[in-house]
Amino acid sequence: MLDALTLTLGVAALALAGWCGFAAYRDQPTKDWHFIGMAVVTVLALVQLVVGIVELAQGGEPDEGGVIFTAYLIGALCAIPAAGFLSLTERTKWGSVTVAAGAVVLAVLEVRLTDIWGGTGA
Repeated sequence: MLDALTLTLGVAALALAGWCGFAAYRDQPTKDWHFIGMAVVTVLALVQLVVGIVELAQGGEPDEGGVIFTAYLIGALCAIPAAGFLSLTERTKWGSVTVAAGAVVLAVLEVRLTDIWGGTGA
């Protein structure tokens, strides 16, 4: 379950990065539909956090420890909302760039989460 969710979230984050990157290329700030996309990705990250904590509670043990795994899950949850908030303060194309960068960071966090868990998932 964790592998499929991590892959889904990584792909969704990269799709959001491409979408907001294209908006920045067209000199557009983030718009309402970008925030809907950010909400979808954030909900996926929240589901991943819950699934990860349930896996830990059921005795799953990440290769690099539960604390670092939980910290990465929380970081993954916060990446897009933080970028979205910053994009609200910068209502130019740079707001879109900020969200695109945050989404790329989330995709990298997803790769790292797979490494921390042990590469095999749950």
